[in-house]
Amino acid sequence: MTTNALTPGPGSGRTGDRVFSAAAKSAGILILLTLFAVALFLFVQAIPAFTADPEAISGGHGFFAYIWPIVIGTVIAAAIAIVLATPVGLGVALFISHYAPRKLAAPLGYVIDLLAAIPSVIYGIWGYLVLAPVLVPGYEWLNQNFGFLPIFGGPVSQTGKTMLTAGVVLAVMVLPIITSLSREIFLQAPGLHEEAALALGATRWEMIRMSVLPFARAGIISAVMLGLGRALGETMAVALVLSTGTLIPSLVKSGNQTIAAEIALNFPEAFGLRMSELIAAGLVLFVITLAVNMIARWIISRHQQFSGAN
Repeated sequence: MTTNALTPGPGSGRTGDRVFSAAAKSAGILILLTLFAVALFLFVQAIPAFTADPEAISGGHGFFAYIWPIVIGTVIAAAIAIVLATPVGLGVALFISHYAPRKLAAPLGYVIDLLAAIPSVIYGIWGYLVLAPVLVPGYEWLNQNFGFLPIFGGPVSQTGKTMLTAGVVLAVMVLPIITSLSREIFLQAPGLHEEAALALGATRWEMIRMSVLPFARAGIISAVMLGLGRALGETMAVALVLSTGTLIPSLVKSGNQTIAAEIALNFPEAFGLRMSELIAAGLVLFVITLAVNMIARWIISRHQQFSGAN
């Protein structure tokens, strides 16, 4: 009996499987070790900030009094970005995948993907020089008509460098992430389900609501959480478009700060205890990002039955 030259010999497939399995396991272990090493480094370097005399910490009231305002600022900026970017991103993804003509869908998808390649400092310069001055009249209108709400309380920043501006810039930055991932998920929806819904008399939107969105639910959550992670850790763009200051409830006044921008603006001149403060702030951001990802995985596991994973 002759053996075809193109047919793998006995055991060759198993050897390839073992090699690939070992490589995959090594890569997974390396990622875990790297994550553990980063966490350990941050924790060790942050110990002086946790154990120092409260009066020696910036602000003179202890580390947690120092970190709390910038944690709130980080969460607010990221929340604004996700609230603004998610509906727009999903709408653009649905338009590309189910409404746009094929000749338009492909170029539009390429343009959206290219937005993710723009450096964050470019977004920051655009936000500082172009977007912030344009938004000032809108902030004044919000203050005049809704100034009784603390989030629109005045006086309005005349430079436009506010928390709301930072949130808008972050929304533009995370938009291509949400759009690109959601578009790919929408395109993977079972075609037979879509055709069946249309054959039963459903409109295109009803077909999307009944067939596409339930299938893509876990993927949409993943896309939004990935965008949230980008918004939480963004540095240069926020540092350029946000006038730093103490924590305030208003989104149209100068003030507030985020963890990433605090580190970027102060790290070059920091030493001693101040260095430990900033590293401890990085540790807090690390924990927040890790918690966001764990919550995302839990949410996805709850909705996994609606996806095509089964």
